[in-house]
Amino acid sequence: MARWVQAKERAGESVPVADVAASFQEAVVDVLTRKAVLACQDNGVDDLLIGGGVAANSRLRAMAQARCDDAGLRLRVPRPGLCTDNGAMVAALGAQMVLRGRAPSPLDLPADSSMPVTTVLSA
Repeated sequence: MARWVQAKERAGESVPVADVAASFQEAVVDVLTRKAVLACQDNGVDDLLIGGGVAANSRLRAMAQARCDDAGLRLRVPRPGLCTDNGAMVAALGAQMVLRGRAPSPLDLPADSSMPVTTVLSA
């Protein structure tokens, strides 16, 4: 796709942005759903759960449903209004924990994307 866009630009032709975006979406949705269904099958998992902001994407939902149906898997996806940014979900969880008496994390707590989800840091 990138070469095609570059060729169009070199030729002075307009690039159909909507077509490029749709092609990109289709490629991403194809890979995500194919790998997710394969992971379920390889690990004996009967339910595929899609969450976070990407779960609001209607094409992702449709392809995931079709692939899950074909594979005999059950797809679990929250309604679009609940498919919010994961950071917002983490913040909402943190707010609920503080309301229930847990001390908040210090403001200088660094982010560590490699930390296992099973690790809990105490303030």
